[in-house]
Amino acid sequence: MSSLVTSIAAATDYSDHPQAKAFVDKMVTEHKFERTYVQALIDGAVRKQAILDAISRPAEKTKTWSQYRKIFVTKTRTRQGKEFMKTYAKALARAEREFGVSAAMISAVIGIETRYGRNAGSYRVLDALATLGFDYPPRGKFFSKQLEEYLLLVREQQFDPTAVKGSYAGAMGYGQFIPSSYRHYAIDFDGDGIADIINNPVDAIGSVANYFKVHGWQPDQPVAYTATVTAEHNPDIANQKLKPQYTVAELQAQGYQSSVAIDPEQMATIMRLQGDQGIEYWLGLKNFYVITRYNHSKLYAMAVYQLTQQLKQDVGK
Repeated sequence: MSSLVTSIAAATDYSDHPQAKAFVDKMVTEHKFERTYVQALIDGAVRKQAILDAISRPAEKTKTWSQYRKIFVTKTRTRQGKEFMKTYAKALARAEREFGVSAAMISAVIGIETRYGRNAGSYRVLDALATLGFDYPPRGKFFSKQLEEYLLLVREQQFDPTAVKGSYAGAMGYGQFIPSSYRHYAIDFDGDGIADIINNPVDAIGSVANYFKVHGWQPDQPVAYTATVTAEHNPDIANQKLKPQYTVAELQAQGYQSSVAIDPEQMATIMRLQGDQGIEYWLGLKNFYVITRYNHSKLYAMAVYQLTQQLKQDVGK
């Protein structure tokens, strides 16, 4: 029995993992951490098969727009969003003034990410990032870097590195920032000297708005429009890239027409989505692309956009 326990422990922790050993060396030599401190953290990190399973089937890649929308754009999430906007009206109004991002857009992002803080994740961030950094080869380099950023973050913020919980991908707080985004874009929005997006919704509101501004959000500009197609439209240019790469005039020449009049020189991308009533076509503009910088998925950006529209319609009722 003791040998079985030992083998299980070896399979689920990182005390003898070669990549983990290299990681410890890096934190000591490059960032001047105490070796015993980092080694203890890595020894205590637990490999989670559930994390590896979850990252292999993200909703953004396995569901149609119709299926995805039913999860994220709901009456419940809209109702909770109205409550959130009323509760934090002052902070949202200030963020809108200072960063140019609407209160509804900020709230929609937090609503999509964590149901307004109700579900910020149940995995220890340490376990998530160690599991993906050391045992997920397709993106191991990325997540190992995020583990590095995480240890720098907890040192800066004086967090307990073993206590912080988040998503299966190591994202944290109301707005689900990965460690590098936390360090670069989280701000102290309530003036208490700490940028805490994990427990402080006011800091989270300012941080989401700051993220959007830094990534090029255009205040008071549209996000997306529905489109129609001609029988001769070119299907090959739909769903090519998230970043706008054609002018509206070029898309029109390819058989795609916006539902409203737009500057023909405006840059846009064309999307083809499977909706409840069949195929939908959408023009994504610069602000749509900015949303995808938060999560690289057209389904995610569309959900944020449509929940924003619901909150704009319903807030105050």
